Order: sequence, then C-alpha cells, then structure tokens
Amino acid sequence: MATTTPSRNSTSPPMRPKPKQLPFPLSLYQTAVGKKWVMALTGLGLVGFVVFHMLGNLKVFIGWVPEEGAYDLDIYGEFLRELLVPLFPHGVLLWILRLGLITMFALHIHSAYSLTRLNSASNQPYAAKRDWIAANFASRSMRWTGVITLLYIVFHLADLTWGVGPAYSDWEYGRVHENLVGSLVRPAAAIIYIIAVVALSIHIFHGIWSMFQSLGWSNPNYDWMRRGLSMGIAALILVGNLTIILSIWTGAVGLEAGQ
Repeated sequence: MATTTPSRNSTSPPMRPKPKQLPFPLSLYQTAVGKKWVMALTGLGLVGFVVFHMLGNLKVFIGWVPEEGAYDLDIYGEFLRELLVPLFPHGVLLWILRLGLITMFALHIHSAYSLTRLNSASNQPYAAKRDWIAANFASRSMRWTGVITLLYIVFHLADLTWGVGPAYSDWEYGRVHENLVGSLVRPAAAIIYIIAVVALSIHIFHGIWSMFQSLGWSNPNYDWMRRGLSMGIAALILVGNLTIILSIWTGAVGLEAGQ
C-alpha cells in the first residue's frame, strides 16, 4: 500500500496559542469588539473632559473680581480643590477624578494600540498602492495626532500643573490665571499649544466620527448628523482654545486688572 508524505515545499501557517480566557467582563476586552467599545467609551469621556476643561479656562476672560480680591480663574481652581469638602479632605476628590482620567487615557491608548496590532496581524499586504481617495486626512493622521496629544499633555502638566521642567519660571501653586498668562506670553510655549490644539481637534473630529461606528450607531441615512456633530465639537474645542491662547499671546488678556 502506497503512502504519501508531505512535500518539503508545503508550508502551513504557524499556530498561535490562544490567550488565556479572563473572567467576565475582562474577557470582553480580549475581543476586537470589546476593545472598540472601550476605545469609544473612554474617548467619549475624554472629549467631555476636554470640553469642560476649556469652558473652565474661558474664565480667564472675566479677569479680576474686585469683590473677591482674586482672578475668577483662581476662584474656579480653588472651587475644584474644595469639591465635597468636608466629606473629602481638601483636594482629594479632585485627585480621584484625575486618577479616573488617567485610567481612561491609559485604556484608550492600550485599546487603540492593541487594535492596531490585531489589524496588522490579520490583514494581508496590499498588492498595489493603496487608494487614499476614500480616506480623509483626519483618519490617516490619527496615529500622529494621538502622539502629539500625548506629548502635549505631558508638557501641559509640567508647565501649568506641576511647575517643573520647561515650565513658566515664576509658576506658583494656586495662581492659575497668572501661571496661564505667564506661560502663553512666551512665543515658544504659545506655538506648542497652538500645534497641540490643532492636532487634538483633528483627532477628536475623526474619533467622534468613528465612535458611532464602533458602538454600532452608524447609519448612512444619518451620517450627515454624525459628521455635523463631529465637526461641531471639534470646531468648538479648536476655536475656544485658540481664542484663549491668541488673546494672551497678543496681550488682549493680561495681568493688569489684578495689579
């Protein structure tokens, strides 16, 4: 009886071990669908923070409040540190919220990275040069705008929250208005902030657009609303933050009222 042997030239794809199944609900995150949901929901939370953070910073235009003897932005900063006092000690709830933001940010980055790895492992190389006509600039630059945003956050925290590194040299804890103005009157710092805000707005535009698809809320009949919401929120963040930066850089907002 004749037997056949496998050809030496025949190859089979290597078998990758299946990752250990985690308990529910962590097991959902092991799937591509779960990672997309995590990336979408954490992105939604981070966009909400960016909007409210910008609205708070717009208090720089109110300036000095005579009856309080302080800048309105400083009063707002102290209000955040006094949240739910005396139930929580001074500044503790604010740090709990910050840790929540750090967690969302870490999950957002990890889910985006792991999804990229999954796509790279499953997709075959293109036989011809990819046609970029269907993809817009925002989608093609998501990786780079994300990296720029990450570097910007580190610089922003060092510059205005911790007062270390390349920070405003006269930084002082609690003097939010003066720290902000003192930093943004420096041309180099203002340019860094402008580049970062533009990159962040581009990232948010495509992020909101993709979020609806990741959550299964995409419908061709309503894509015009989806695009309008994406553009509207991104434009709000762009215009609001650029107004603050340019007003301080050009001297329209300063420290004169409080001196």
